[in-house]
Amino acid sequence: MKYRIALHHSEEGYAVSVPGLPGCWSQGLTEQEAIHNIQDAIRDYLAAVDDEIKGQDVREIDVAV
Repeated sequence: MKYRIALHHSEEGYAVSVPGLPGCWSQGLTEQEAIHNIQDAIRDYLAAVDDEIKGQDVREIDVAV
């Protein structure tokens, strides 16, 4: 899956967030490290969502954009 990310450069390195996943963010000293770290954060975020909705009637739909 592809996700849009927002990178923010500062003197300390890079902060990165995923606008489509509220509260999903990470950081790194370099842009490459921040992107690697947000990939891990997205996986952890989605695993937490899966745990939260376990046992519920969940469906997937296609949305044309």
